[in-house]
Amino acid sequence: MEPLFDAPTSTLLLDREGALLAATVASDGQWRMPEPDSIPRRFERCLTEFEDRRFRKHFGIRLPSLLRAAKQNLSEGRTVSGGSTITMQVARMALARKKRSFWNKLLEMGLALRLEIRLSKDEILRLHAANAPFGGNVVGLEAASWRWFGKAPHELGWAECATLAVLPNAPSRIHPGRNRDALRRKRDRLLDRLLEVSAIDRMEWSLSKQEPLPESPLPLPRTAPQLLGTLQAHGHRGKRIRSTIDRQLQARITDLASRYAPVLRANEVHHAAVLVLDVPSGEVLAYVGNLPDAEQGGEVDLIRAPRSTGSLLKPFLYATMLQTGERMPDQLVADLPTSIDGFAPRNYDGRYTGAVPASAALARSLNVPAVRALREHGVERARRMLVAMGMHRLDRGADHYGLSLIVGGGESSLWEMTGAYASMARVLDYYSGSEQSIMGAVHGPCAILGDTIREATPPPLGPGAIHHTLKALQQVNRPESESGWQHFAAQQHIAWKTGTSFGHRDAWAIGVNDRYAVGIWTGNASGEGRPGLTGTLAAAPLLFDVFGALPHGHGFETPHDALEFMDVCPESGFRANADCPHPEPKQILHEALRTIPCPYHQRILVNEAGTQRIQPGPEARSIAWFTLPPAMEFYYVQHHPGYHPLPPTGPGFTGNMGSDRSMQMIYPEHGASLFIPVELSGESGRIVLRAAHRSPDATVHWDLDGDFRGSTRREHQLAIAIGAGEHRLTLTDDLGAHLEIAFRTVSTRP
Repeated sequence: MEPLFDAPTSTLLLDREGALLAATVASDGQWRMPEPDSIPRRFERCLTEFEDRRFRKHFGIRLPSLLRAAKQNLSEGRTVSGGSTITMQVARMALARKKRSFWNKLLEMGLALRLEIRLSKDEILRLHAANAPFGGNVVGLEAASWRWFGKAPHELGWAECATLAVLPNAPSRIHPGRNRDALRRKRDRLLDRLLEVSAIDRMEWSLSKQEPLPESPLPLPRTAPQLLGTLQAHGHRGKRIRSTIDRQLQARITDLASRYAPVLRANEVHHAAVLVLDVPSGEVLAYVGNLPDAEQGGEVDLIRAPRSTGSLLKPFLYATMLQTGERMPDQLVADLPTSIDGFAPRNYDGRYTGAVPASAALARSLNVPAVRALREHGVERARRMLVAMGMHRLDRGADHYGLSLIVGGGESSLWEMTGAYASMARVLDYYSGSEQSIMGAVHGPCAILGDTIREATPPPLGPGAIHHTLKALQQVNRPESESGWQHFAAQQHIAWKTGTSFGHRDAWAIGVNDRYAVGIWTGNASGEGRPGLTGTLAAAPLLFDVFGALPHGHGFETPHDALEFMDVCPESGFRANADCPHPEPKQILHEALRTIPCPYHQRILVNEAGTQRIQPGPEARSIAWFTLPPAMEFYYVQHHPGYHPLPPTGPGFTGNMGSDRSMQMIYPEHGASLFIPVELSGESGRIVLRAAHRSPDATVHWDLDGDFRGSTRREHQLAIAIGAGEHRLTLTDDLGAHLEIAFRTVSTRP
């Protein structure tokens, strides 16, 4: 049997327990809900007692009722009674014939007989409840229950059910906003009837008759309006959508976002979004697509909006380089002035540390080490891994993004980013030492309709690499206004990361523990940037407020079977070599065996006091010395007072003084491409060259393309005017050591 009713219906968003979160009117402007699975027994009793007491005993038509109605109508000279059964009323609504006539009545009777043959009594009742008019633009019991009483049908009391049962009898003439006395009398007569047939006791009857009628229509819940709009746009319009949202948690998180809004508005930041996921299942528990009272653009779902990722991709690059054996978790990496094909990344504080443990570079979100790491690993390799982690918006080639990909050159959404972080936590959550258990873990997009996604292939990142990554993210520490956060994060076992896009347009904070993943985005939907709009200042406080509203996590278990013990140099973080003193056994993922042993400990011969390097002989003693390349050492020593440069050479020393050990270029590096700056006057500017020398008193002579350009002492920095093209720079110190590099310059003048 074809559907009787084809009118458009409202879209309903329900929580995980079936409670209403939000709804929209149907496309024809009516509040008309999709047909329910059942109707409350209380309302059914009221409806049948008022409209059709023998509903379950007849076959759709009751001739005595029709004859009685015809007799009354003839006596009055007008239509005062229809004699229709509930089944015939459903038929009349389906035929949509408003005029009452003998012919229309025959059509209703015919369709009613068909309905009784094809449908059960419960199905007929559901059709009546879903399509009966309740006054104004309200159609159906469910819409009427929410519009007139602000609650779901199963929560209605006897007085409320009686009111709605009598309302469709004449909704255009009598409803709660018109002819209230007549409506009350009809309701009370029905209550009297219910008492008479012992459907209610005298106490219920007395209390029900004292209940007032509703004053005016009420708004429907609007707990997750942006999510409802997004689901409608994705093919769920006109449906009853059962989501995984936890209504109570949704309300708490919405309230937290509302209370945080004034802090953002003080800086002319008007929008924010919050996403909370259950890590084991991938289900969405809270979805605040925008601030509830956002003025302009408040209807935009910013959880799904593509935005610049800032630094949020750095943990994934760190993890994949651990997994491919390109990094040790804590090995020293270079943090130096860098220019690669004209791209010159800078750290957030504008400073350089020379060398920094890779884990600390991640925790501090340093840009320079991240860009250098991406150059080493390869942009396209990294992009493919990120897409495999769920960041499908990164759908252009490596040439489009370049090295800026790792510092915000690509776009993703809060939906994708939070899902990717949750996927990392989930791999550890599911890990039990066997590949089969990892392959069964959910690592696809996060689910909101209960459709958790299980992949047949292993996740892109394994438990060992993820263990080291989340361990580093649990040590996140920034200098800006962070009092108390680190203690709270440790207590909650939270691994978290912030991100800030170029121009301060987007501020992110994402955190995970073994139970929950929380993603925060703040900014302006228009893309307007604001000073101080950073992940640490504008998003992280709300992140920790949200975690404060969640049960505590229990911490991540160490995946011992994915790790193995190896000796690690405590100073460099590399695998210990034979010269590394006091190596420490640590659990590291197996792929770390591909990394080189510590390159910074070497054997040198010194005098008895250890103050000079000397030639082999009876007075010489061999010791292991930790020494960094000159460029790294230049910055490193400024932040590490305990670092000791190589001792000076003694008289007659003729040991290795090669250029690789005595001096090094800081800027530019060999093979770099530099853009020639343009001054405000329009003239070409100068390029500042910088080198480092181990000896603080050394004099360095600079030759460019065979021409002497000057000498420097102590501070080896030289500003030169230079034309576009290929160049060769030669540095020679006063002891005859030399260094030669090639680089290219590109003019920015039109």
